[in-house]
Amino acid sequence: MKKRLPPLNWLRAFEVSARHLNFTHAAQELNLTQAAISQQLKALESQLGAVLFKRLPRGLELTELGMAYFPVVRESVERLAAATDEIFGQGHRSVLIVRSSLVFFTHWLAIRLPRFKALHPTIQLRVDSSIWVEDADSDADLEIRYGQGRWSGRKSERLTWDTLQPVCAPTLPTAAKPLTKPEELKHHDLLHVMGYEEGWGYWLKCKGAEHLDSSQGLQFDTLISALEMAELGQGVALARSSLVQHQLESGRLIAPLANDIVTQEAFYLVYSAHSLMNPAAAAFATWIAKEALTFRDELLGSGEAPD
Repeated sequence: MKKRLPPLNWLRAFEVSARHLNFTHAAQELNLTQAAISQQLKALESQLGAVLFKRLPRGLELTELGMAYFPVVRESVERLAAATDEIFGQGHRSVLIVRSSLVFFTHWLAIRLPRFKALHPTIQLRVDSSIWVEDADSDADLEIRYGQGRWSGRKSERLTWDTLQPVCAPTLPTAAKPLTKPEELKHHDLLHVMGYEEGWGYWLKCKGAEHLDSSQGLQFDTLISALEMAELGQGVALARSSLVQHQLESGRLIAPLANDIVTQEAFYLVYSAHSLMNPAAAAFATWIAKEALTFRDELLGSGEAPD
């Protein structure tokens, strides 16, 4: 005989408690008392005939069955919330929210957005910069993140295939301070970006120039700042090739050194399992994936993109 489906409020109490591993925090999120949360979980465990939590002196821990049940319940709750929001509520919202890395928006996405608006004139788009909100506070439908494509509980689609490309102002290299090979970087300030695993130390090692001091120069928390300083002639930035194409074409930057080091990191479109239930989000995801592949094919055709 099949077990009855537990009441939704019991499942919600379990999902929130398992996420926080703390009854007090779960009670605060659900606007209930801690006693009410505890009572609902005991009722759920009784109906299932299984213990879901280990009550420890300093918090909670999921049992083996609790760990197996949690992702199923969480996905079901998220899908139900998304569908309810989409069909009935304010969630059938006219504004599509995309949260993007600022440098990716400025140097890649912004110049392509007019094409999206031409294809989907009825979709209202809001772009949030990732510097303004924490992950837990974001209400974005889609996100654009930099990394290796692995984020717990999220799906991702790759948008860039880059090489590491040292760039600087055309006026920076001089006869007294040339820049034709990696060893000559010792004459120039390096513009570092914090948070990138593949920075100047990595590039110099790949080039057999790890003996150079890779710590000298200036540090920034965004690549957009480093690129701005490079344009001003204040040093050499280590760009991601997909982000500097227009600056190189316009002559605002030059790439005096070979850009043959392929990155393992990339920009990705990131979303939860239920995000694409929103037709506007699905349209944007399809469009940006096509744009990314078109851009990659163009670079491959010119011999500028990594395989």
